[in-house]
Amino acid sequence: MSKEIIIEPATRLEGHAKITIKLDKNNKVEDAHFSVTLTRFFEKFLEGRLMERLVRITPRICGICPEAHHLASISAVEAAWGITPPRTALKLRDLMAQAKQISSHALHFYALAAPDFLVGPLAEPQYRNVVTVIKNLPDVGKKAIELMRIGQDLCFLLGGRAIHPVTCVPGGQAKSITEEERDEQLKRIERALELTQFTVDIAKKVVNDYLDVITKLGVFDSYYLGLAKDGVHTIFGDATVRVMSPDGKIVADFSKKDYLDYIAEHVAPHSYATHIFYKPAGYPDGVWRAGPLGRINVADKMETPLAQEALKEFRDAVGRPCTATLAYNWARIVELVQAVEKAKILLEDPDIVSKDVKLANLEPKEGDGVGIVEAPRGTLIHHYWSDDKGICKKANLIVATNHNIATVEKSFLVTAKQIFEDKIHEKLKLPEPMIKT
Repeated sequence: MSKEIIIEPATRLEGHAKITIKLDKNNKVEDAHFSVTLTRFFEKFLEGRLMERLVRITPRICGICPEAHHLASISAVEAAWGITPPRTALKLRDLMAQAKQISSHALHFYALAAPDFLVGPLAEPQYRNVVTVIKNLPDVGKKAIELMRIGQDLCFLLGGRAIHPVTCVPGGQAKSITEEERDEQLKRIERALELTQFTVDIAKKVVNDYLDVITKLGVFDSYYLGLAKDGVHTIFGDATVRVMSPDGKIVADFSKKDYLDYIAEHVAPHSYATHIFYKPAGYPDGVWRAGPLGRINVADKMETPLAQEALKEFRDAVGRPCTATLAYNWARIVELVQAVEKAKILLEDPDIVSKDVKLANLEPKEGDGVGIVEAPRGTLIHHYWSDDKGICKKANLIVATNHNIATVEKSFLVTAKQIFEDKIHEKLKLPEPMIKT
């Protein structure tokens, strides 16, 4: 008799979802589905609103990465109206993107990923959480919270709010930062560098301990997606959209405004979220991974020196492209290093405290514009159409979940077959957990 294994709600993610594994009477895996069970209708209710209001509305899409939506939204509005804001405004926005990368990557590693590794994946679920980590490794917990707070406090300074920022406006930023604020943040970023090195050391131990698991469980080929500037890893600003094929070749490197020539959506009957894929390859062959692993794979190199060293260690161990799903956690640490280094560079830039942060006397005009930035978990695409009075006629939003959902689903299918059919969990080398429960 066939059966279904249903996990609902699926936890440790920023949305409503469920996982369904279908088994036949012989316990062979027939299928696996990852279903987004809620729809939000943001595209539709943006229609008819003032374009500048979209920048305040779209951050509500996500409580984890509102800064990225804020930045993608303002980029789309300014592209539609043909606006280039002052360079200090762009640097403040870049700094906001790095701040969110710091807080989110630290949160993800310590609170969402590390407990499974530190406590052990076979431990009882009630122990595999950040509370257990803090209780048993208080120094680790304290440093994790401190690093997250440094990033989030910088988001607050730049965005005007701790979540759902409000400072990006057409033509620039609503506020600048003072020299005193810059100096205080520089001190804290120096501390963040220390905390990041501490995090790297923990991550290295996790990776080395679990390398057998990382390189064997949930490994499969796919396409990969991410922003890059002349091949250099980036998450914001002047960049192109890169696509890597499963065999490691860069098959597309296109302008943001041309995304519809390369990106298409598939409507899965079991999910409210569409599956995004590389149009020339078709569906399902063209599904890709975005986020840290996608960005690390498509980049030729990192932007900052310590991050480049971290990338080299990553590639020496797992190659390019890395096809291991669990390597997302390692890729996230490489990006964390770059975000902290880049934030320091931006804070040391004399332009960052300039008062020239906003253009005056702007007029809306008819047109359409595309804004693409990298959220911590994947690429965000905001495309708006404006009329000559500055009213939004249409909006197209493709968020990180859309980019990743097809390969998340594939990872469940591959892993389920390994577990139920190959009994891989009985063969993998698991280390002694750092935390005994």
